[in-house]
Amino acid sequence: MPEYRKDPVVKRWVIISTERAKRPHDFQVQPEEIKVSFCPFDYGNEHTTPPEIIAFRPADTQPNTPGWWVRVVPNKFPAVDPELEVDRYGHGMYDAMTGFGYHEVIVETPDHDSTFALYDYKQAEEVVWAYVTRYRAMAQDPRVKYILIFRNHGKEGGASLAHPHSQIIATPIVPKTVQEELDGSKDYYSYKERCVFCDMINQEKLEGRRVVEENEHFIAFEPYAARFPFETWILPKRHSHDFGAITEDEVRTFARILKNVLHRIYVVLNNPPYNFLIHTAPVFNEGKHYYHWHVEIIPRLTRVAGFEWGSGFYINPVPPEDAARYLVENYEEVTQ
Repeated sequence: MPEYRKDPVVKRWVIISTERAKRPHDFQVQPEEIKVSFCPFDYGNEHTTPPEIIAFRPADTQPNTPGWWVRVVPNKFPAVDPELEVDRYGHGMYDAMTGFGYHEVIVETPDHDSTFALYDYKQAEEVVWAYVTRYRAMAQDPRVKYILIFRNHGKEGGASLAHPHSQIIATPIVPKTVQEELDGSKDYYSYKERCVFCDMINQEKLEGRRVVEENEHFIAFEPYAARFPFETWILPKRHSHDFGAITEDEVRTFARILKNVLHRIYVVLNNPPYNFLIHTAPVFNEGKHYYHWHVEIIPRLTRVAGFEWGSGFYINPVPPEDAARYLVENYEEVTQ
């Protein structure tokens, strides 16, 4: 029987359409290769990108040369411009502002044919350190209000280059999606004097039906009101609103669980396109007591169509309890 479920943070309703339920192999895709004759992120092509901002490389190698294992460069076609000043203005009844911001690319590995799911734990940790380093640096700019780290994988996930990379964009505006999470978690805290995400973690651990994996510092689960099949969230068990406040031990365990969850999706669903994004509080410390940073991983297995656009509802044909079980049991069956 179909069921409406309400997200406790943003109060969004979704439809878990069990009448359309599918088995996991029904979602296995044939990955599309993004074929290019030249890749600027490949080893030896460093001179073709904008000059690197940071790179993890031996001390005896020069910037913008081979030798690196993680490299961060400005996006060659940026959505925003760090050289602009923040200037708000009106256009009749409309509001506008100059397009200030940072837009950078984290080239995650010299290996063109790898992907985050296949990294060893050390390489995954190095990528996360690149995230943290650039996040903390951008947060020092008083013009920046929000920093989003995200990864597009596969053509359907929006990746224009196959070489493994993530992106980071800083803006002078808090995105609407994040503001909705902030408002919803603040309402919950005002009523219950508890963080809604902390309560969510406790509920998921109590039930166990939607948990995919956990370790000392993090837990991964299918959210109760998942919008998409196999949508997976990763949260720190310690209450923390700010991704930039992650500790050294947490970087290690976060990299491990992120790599593990992506590998489960890679194996069980045959390397589908996906997006993952890190939602964190704005850099000016809003949400310290009531917000909780987290990762949302969204495999691109279904399409948003007319009903979703017109109503704001999402239709998810795989109950999150089933998705969690598939990611655990099918993965163990394949890998053991």
